Amino acid sequence: MIIDLPSTSTSAINKALVDLRDSGGAVALGRVLTLVVITDDAHAENAISAANEASREHPCRVLVLARGNKRGAARLDAQIRIGGDAGASEVVVLRAYGPLVEHGETTIVSLLLPDAPIVAYWPGTAPDDLRTDPIGRIAQRRITDSAEARDPAKALEARRSTYRAGDTDLAWTRLTNWRALLAAALDQPPYEPVTGITVAGAPDSPSTELLAAWLAAKLKAPVVRARTRKGTGVQSVRLERKSGAVELVRPDQTVATLTQPGQPDRRLSLARRPVKDCLTEELRRLDPDEVYGEALADGLPQVRKKVMSVRDAENAGKLSATRTTAARQAAAERASAKVSASMKGAPPEPERGDGMAPSAAETTTAQTPAKKAAAKRTPAKKAAGTTTSRRRTTAKGATA
Repeated sequence: MIIDLPSTSTSAINKALVDLRDSGGAVALGRVLTLVVITDDAHAENAISAANEASREHPCRVLVLARGNKRGAARLDAQIRIGGDAGASEVVVLRAYGPLVEHGETTIVSLLLPDAPIVAYWPGTAPDDLRTDPIGRIAQRRITDSAEARDPAKALEARRSTYRAGDTDLAWTRLTNWRALLAAALDQPPYEPVTGITVAGAPDSPSTELLAAWLAAKLKAPVVRARTRKGTGVQSVRLERKSGAVELVRPDQTVATLTQPGQPDRRLSLARRPVKDCLTEELRRLDPDEVYGEALADGLPQVRKKVMSVRDAENAGKLSATRTTAARQAAAERASAKVSASMKGAPPEPERGDGMAPSAAETTTAQTPAKKAAAKRTPAKKAAGTTTSRRRTTAKGATA
């Protein structure tokens, strides 16, 4: 059922909601939260459809603030949707015009459910700083979608610079299956450290950036970000290890192939997740997503962003992995040498100027000439000592 209320007020909307509950025989509301959707007329219907699907798992009141033209007289048009047109919720669509466009928070305050959490959702362009947005300040969770912004890279950077607990991004939610598959692959033997990471994806894909940032923050390994053609999303991930690389490749955005050393290739369903699934997942939790915050703050600055092909990126990742492995082996050898020297009671070997301890062969070679010289000088010293002793004895005898 859809009820239109043109040129109305918030008090008239509240009265209409009460009348609908009374006429429908409902004596209580089973709503767990208020979902506030801030959008425009172009994105309103898609956002309402996603909210209706999400409400089947999370019954809520959906307030859609569709901002219209700022010019003209102040006017508020409303539309109430219940029953089959609202999923398991009640939807109130508010279309503001004129000066009311800049004062949306005053429009929705009187329509919020009492004593219920507030979740704000921007399906399109979101404010640069959610902390200063009037609706963002009163919400426990703030959901954005960098992929739908005009400039996804700029939007993602804005999310990083203004992040606070409670923020999340549907570009991050789309990675849930990717992260689960990669974590499961690394949770199997051999339990070796990852020495290099290559993540390939479209240049306009914030999900690819977040996946690379998450891997950099968690695995503490160098990351190479390769860029494919636009519109391809996340395409592949390669994790370098001593026993071989772990690869997850999705060439057609539908089916992916997981490759691991010593195991047969596995084909997995890994299609792009729709908005309704991502929104439903985000509404399951009202606490801060600490992993997302860590990926933004710690991982994103570590990602090396260079325009290169996937093959060049993989070669760069292999080279970086080789250098990292060599450095770790050298450090282990130096530590082992120091431990051996301390156990024998000898002082540890001095380090060279390049930071590497001299090898046993170098030490033997360096000491051999000195030992030979000392050996040659020994007979001469002994002879000189004997002659001096005889002279002193003869002198003493003559004096006596």
